[in-house]
Amino acid sequence: MIIAVASGKGGTGKTTVAVNLALSLKNVQIIDCDVEEPNAHIFLKPEIQDRKAACVPIPEIIEERCNECGICQEVCAFNSIVVLPAPDGTSKGSVLVFPNLCHSCGACYILCPQAAIREVEREIGVVESGWAGPDAFAHGKLNIGEAMAPPLIRKVKKLIDPGRTVIIDAPPGTSCPVIESVKGADFCILVTEPTPFGLHDLKLAVEMLKTVGIPFGLIINRSDIGDDRTDEYALQNKIPILMRIPYDREIAELYSRGMNIIEAKKEYKTRFRELFSRIEVIHEADRGHQRQGRHG
Repeated sequence: MIIAVASGKGGTGKTTVAVNLALSLKNVQIIDCDVEEPNAHIFLKPEIQDRKAACVPIPEIIEERCNECGICQEVCAFNSIVVLPAPDGTSKGSVLVFPNLCHSCGACYILCPQAAIREVEREIGVVESGWAGPDAFAHGKLNIGEAMAPPLIRKVKKLIDPGRTVIIDAPPGTSCPVIESVKGADFCILVTEPTPFGLHDLKLAVEMLKTVGIPFGLIINRSDIGDDRTDEYALQNKIPILMRIPYDREIAELYSRGMNIIEAKKEYKTRFRELFSRIEVIHEADRGHQRQGRHG
């Protein structure tokens, strides 16, 4: 089973949940897809055994073949390639490529009638993998200033081991990196907090998961602060609340030292195992509904 852990906003305790859930189970792989700011390794302290540069193809113009027809510019949906004719209309113009805007779709390369475009590799980050005790571990690190996180996330997810329970620590929010991270998951845990900001961003995350068709449930962190509007929203929308974690100064102190909840508060290992059991039940029920739908 692949379980993604996400949140509508940062700071809700998403990584804390992902790491402690993983450490409470056996035969696990932890995948940190928050490639812009990965921090699961701070708590897991993995031994990195493999490190590979992550590259994406971008176009490079072969100037002697280019006749500035403009087809490459027309087919690029992201305005990453621009044809600039010569001002006087007589001398040769130029074609500009903006690598940071390129989504590596290959349309310009394929459709150029003059075969005047070749693809070259551009490094966007690094993928590292290894072991955190008995658990497999992998994460990506996006280069500073790099805008294209989804290609790196896809490369990290290629390391998923289908023979293990996979816990994916997704980036916060609802943008493309989050969608790329949760895509293909069997279930998604949304970690939220009972505050106006938490509820606002939770609603966005819920709509995102409904759109991509992934079953989900909630964990309410710092559940004894704020108000009851998150509970009311979950009840009205029939969203299961899988677990509540009350505000606890000891948990905050453990986090500040890079330690895990289950190391000092043993009862939480049982609670996270119970969380996993609840997810399994919901997942099986969802699969049953899908089978009935196909045969109904």
